[in-house]
Amino acid sequence: MSASTEVAPLIPPMRWLLYIAAFLVFLAGLVLFVFPLQTNEFFAWTVNPPMTAVFLGAAYWASAGLEVTGARSESWDSARLAVWPVFIFTTLTLGVTLVHIDRFHLSPDTAPTAQIATWAWLAIYAVVPVAMLAISRMQLRSRPPAPVSGTAGRPVLPPVLRLLLAGIGGGLLLYGVALLAAPIPAAAWWPWPLTELTGRAIGAWLVGLGWAAAQGQISRDLRTARPVALTSVAFVILQAIALLRYGGALTWPSPPAIGFVTVLLAIGVAGGWALALSLAPAARAGMN
Repeated sequence: MSASTEVAPLIPPMRWLLYIAAFLVFLAGLVLFVFPLQTNEFFAWTVNPPMTAVFLGAAYWASAGLEVTGARSESWDSARLAVWPVFIFTTLTLGVTLVHIDRFHLSPDTAPTAQIATWAWLAIYAVVPVAMLAISRMQLRSRPPAPVSGTAGRPVLPPVLRLLLAGIGGGLLLYGVALLAAPIPAAAWWPWPLTELTGRAIGAWLVGLGWAAAQGQISRDLRTARPVALTSVAFVILQAIALLRYGGALTWPSPPAIGFVTVLLAIGVAGGWALALSLAPAARAGMN
């Protein structure tokens, strides 16, 4: 066992920001996942087809779990795996919103509930990235970290699992960037039709999820990788439900549809494997 090492505790402002962000994405997921046919009335922009709405809703709900897990973390080392993907996603989504602002429910002809949702959307995506940067600066400059016992025996992710996470992260990042930069050409590899707005909205999610997967494998530590593992499992379960509801929108059995399901299975395997390792008695002992 090595000498004591230092772990920076999570400061209260960051903890509360993550809780607030989790609540907001839960509300967005509620509209998209539960009421995908009513986005013209209750969401910031009309999302079609419904499969796109439930895909986005599943991503929002899964990220709520990531943020809650990060907020409940004792250390910044673990919570940052939730902070940076959220910052990247919100920043990219703000950019997508400004590029496609004409598609948002700002017209007086739209439903009042949709207009309220739009102004709330704009406020959230304008404020959250700035708040996250400011509070991250506070976090990094916070009081000296408290010493804890040595962690020489702490379990790390197996090399095969790290390789799988790296492959998933790299693939999601590359395709997410492609959807953001050229949504229509890149959408040819997506299993159901996308517009420029929905392609870029999904691209922002893929980049955020890919970043989380990359961070999970770089951390090597089961304790800090647990938030990503939980999010991965939740994401796959919710996407499976989405497919059961609106899977007919996919172009079966095309390569994009097969690739979509294959990536979901890979995410589920990686997340489930990491979660099982982190919950094993030996892993828990190594984290104490």
